[in-house]
Parts: sequence; C-alpha cells; structure tokens
Amino acid sequence: MAEHILSYEQALDEVLKHARAVASPPAHERIDLLDALGHVLAEPVIAPRAHPPFDRSTRDGYAIRTEDFDALNAGQALRLIGSVRAGESWRGAELASGQAIEIMTGAPLPAGADAVIMLEHVVAENESLRLRQPRALRAGENFVARGSEARSGDVLLPAGCRIGPAEIAVAASCGAAQLTVFEQPKVAIIPTGDELVELSLSPQAALTDAQIYNSNSHALAALVRSEGASAGRLKIVPDDRQELFERIAQGSMWDMMLLSGGVSMGKHDLVEGVLAEFGAEFFFTGAKIQPGRPIVFGRVPKNGVVLSAKAEDRTSPAETPWQGEWTYFFGLPGNPISTQVCFHLFVAPMLRALAGETDIAPRFAEARLADHVRANPELTRFLPAELTSAFDAATIHLIGWQGSGDLAANARANCYCVLPPRDEDFTTGETVRVLLR
Repeated sequence: MAEHILSYEQALDEVLKHARAVASPPAHERIDLLDALGHVLAEPVIAPRAHPPFDRSTRDGYAIRTEDFDALNAGQALRLIGSVRAGESWRGAELASGQAIEIMTGAPLPAGADAVIMLEHVVAENESLRLRQPRALRAGENFVARGSEARSGDVLLPAGCRIGPAEIAVAASCGAAQLTVFEQPKVAIIPTGDELVELSLSPQAALTDAQIYNSNSHALAALVRSEGASAGRLKIVPDDRQELFERIAQGSMWDMMLLSGGVSMGKHDLVEGVLAEFGAEFFFTGAKIQPGRPIVFGRVPKNGVVLSAKAEDRTSPAETPWQGEWTYFFGLPGNPISTQVCFHLFVAPMLRALAGETDIAPRFAEARLADHVRANPELTRFLPAELTSAFDAATIHLIGWQGSGDLAANARANCYCVLPPRDEDFTTGETVRVLLR
C-alpha cells in the first residue's frame, strides 16, 4: 500500500472535512438536567421569559431617582420610605422625588427609581439618607434592565453545544428539569501487540521482562469519555492476522474504531493490511508531526463482513462500490504519548462531530516560551509542557522527557507546546501556540 503522508494542517483539514460531512445527527433522548452534563444538546434551550424578568439590582444600597442626586451632592437628605429584598416586589406607591427605598442585591427595582446608590456611599439614619461625600451617579447605574440579558423566545443554548456547568446553570435558570440530548457515540478501542498484558487483580499476573501493561486502552477510554462518548475496550489482539481481522470486524459495528499500535512499517505491523481487506478507504497514512507520525485515518464499511470469516473465504467490499454506512477509524501509534497527542489533534474533532457537536476543532491558546528550543525543519511538534499563568501573561515550559513512551513526563505536563517546522530555533520569550488538553 502506497503511503499518503500529509502535513499537520492538511491532515487536520482532511479530518474536519469528513467530520463536517457526517451524514445525519445521532438519535436523541430526553434526560434529567444533571445527567446531561457532558452530552451534546439536540434541541435548543429557549428563554421562556425575559432575563432578567425585572429591573434587577446588582448592589445592596438604595433605589433613588437620579434627578434628586444634585440635591444629595448639595448636602440635602432623601426620605427613606421602606425596603425591598430579593424574592419580593415593592408594594408601595411609585417612588417620588425626594424619596429613597432600601434595596438588596437581586431585588426588583421599585417603580419610579432609575438608579441604585451603593450602601457604602451613603449614611442612613433617622429615616433619612445622605451622601458620605459628593460623587457622580447616572441613570441605569447598579441595576440590570429587564430583558437586557435575553428576551422571551431568545435561544440561550443552541443545539450542538456541549453541556458543561455553565450550560447547566442557564438551563436551570429557564426551569428546564430535563434536556433533549444526542445519544453518545460508541467507540470501540482495539489494542494490538504481543507485548501487551491486561491489568489484573491476580497476583499470578506478573509481567515478563518483555511485556508491558495495556495502558493505551485505558488512556483512550478515559479520553473518549472526557469527550462525552461511550468507550468499549475490546480484547487485546496479538500480532496475528486472523485475530486482528475478527476484532476489526467486531469494531466495525461501532460508531468509531480506535486501533492502538500496529501502524508502523515493521514486519508485525498488520493493521493497515487487514483494514484493506475490508475495503477500507484511507484518507491519510501518516502526518508530519512529532510524536504521532504513523497515524492512519480512514473508514470501513459498517458491519461489512461476517465476524467469524476465515481468511480463505474473505471477500472485500471494495470489489463493488459500498453503498451502506461507514465506520470511521484511526490507527494510532503504539507509543502512548503519540496516541494521546493524536487523539487531541484528530480523534477528538471527529468524535465531537459524531456526538452532534458543532464546535469541533482542536483547542489552542498562546503563551510565551520559557525555553530555547531547537527547530525541526520538517515536522510540527507537540511537546509535553507545563502552562503557567500570571496576571499579565501565560508562560509555557517544556517538560523533560525521554521520548513518546515517557508516560511519567506526560503526566507532569498539562498541555503540549506547538512548534511548527522551520529552520530557526525557537527563543526564550517567543510567543508559541499551545494545544490544550
């Protein structure tokens, strides 16, 4: 099979092109508000009334008419005629000139008032109100006008947004005890390699010197769940073509398939060849990035083969054009940091689209580089780093690591420093992009 290696930008464009063309949104369901955390909204949340529904005080203080403020600044007093607190409305007559009403934060502004003077700026005694010292006050100050945040019928949360704590608060403010959300996509995770051993509570499950625990499968499951999808960790596949064929057939029944390992150029790297037997379409077979260069992206016919098919009986759907559904797949490098970087860069955008989300691109920020870093003229690098924030600037410091298998270094990082290909070294204080995770 011919290699098809793209730059990072080209590879991301290819993923986003397919992500935005996902044919139909997933099915949806109605669930309780807090259970919707992490899901994607399938129906918008509409404001049932104006927000706020009344002129709402933003300070503890006194509701007044600004036409009286010149008199206050001249040393005259206003007459206090009552008070109003959050959860109740003023029941007295409309505020007249020369009067003031004590008001609490969150309370409705009494009729006739057009500003709130803050508690700490006045002295209230003997049912009169005086300024501590002359100051300015404009109409509209220290309250939020009715409907200024939203009008009745406004869309407060559009369909396609992921539901986090802020969205939960908005929905609750509209009285939404339940939300309609898209069903979460189901992702099959297929770890490959003779060296892998599954975690076990059994003391007999000791590793040989040549074996390692199956960390990638667990990391990928955690990443998938963090994106609001459902993860299924399938059984480890040894470097055996028949077993890999059967596991890929099983994975093709899911909404997305993630294969870990087996995508490099070695004699026992079987993934691409077996995928080709399913009539897979390969959109790229590598990206000019570090780590993660061997990543593979494509799709296979959904349920395209019989699970237990034997090698001599196999027929490829590629013999005739496939008209049915597809399952997208990513073949991820076996090195764990490569796997996680590729997830954030490529898998997450596709997964967000399958979940019905509209904002799907990777999340980047900018920071000042704390280190001098040698350049690479060919690869876009995503290096483990620590992002620290001061009041005036964000700084990024590279984490010392021993390559893309260094899980401990990756755990000490909280982001990845993005270094595009170029000839000149990166210098301390230079502004660079940051891949958030």
